Amino acid sequence: MSGVRVRDMTLADCDRVSEIRVRGWRAAYRGLMPQPYLDALSTEEDAARRRRHFGQGGGAVVNLVAEQAGEVVGWACHGPYRDGEVRATDAELYAIYVDPDRTGAGVGRALLREAAERCATAGYERMLLWVLQENTGARGFYEHAGFGPDGAEEPFEAGGVEVPEVRYVRDLTDTRTPPPTPADAGAGTAASAV
Repeated sequence: MSGVRVRDMTLADCDRVSEIRVRGWRAAYRGLMPQPYLDALSTEEDAARRRRHFGQGGGAVVNLVAEQAGEVVGWACHGPYRDGEVRATDAELYAIYVDPDRTGAGVGRALLREAAERCATAGYERMLLWVLQENTGARGFYEHAGFGPDGAEEPFEAGGVEVPEVRYVRDLTDTRTPPPTPADAGAGTAASAV
């Protein structure tokens, strides 16, 4: 993880974050989602939406970026767990994406560690996330970081096709640092609304 610096995202980061997110979806979900759906993803539209929503949520939604050598190479977003329109008492990792050219370099680990630490400091006892059932790389990444499936499943609709997701959870009251992972996930959650 040498050289990885995690900081709060700024409005100026929106274009780069959208590039990472769209490239991350295309890399991580190839073969798991309809290719026309992935091909239709637009970095420009994602960045415009990100700029419109930036800073909303009264500080409850936290956007982080990871930098290496001054370049933004990853993004994560977390906040209160979303149960429909109801905000629960648990935290949720809404999304985590690493530039596909930087996976395995500790970027995802640094982002996940910072997000978990911030949620624990904010008083959350658990962090939950949704991951595509067939995304074995991301699932392994989360399992190595102390997360595990809790049995909840739900479909995510992508291009008219239902893609099953599973929910993972991690206890944040356990202060032990999770073991290092062999590689970073390209993408964490598919049903990100951020």
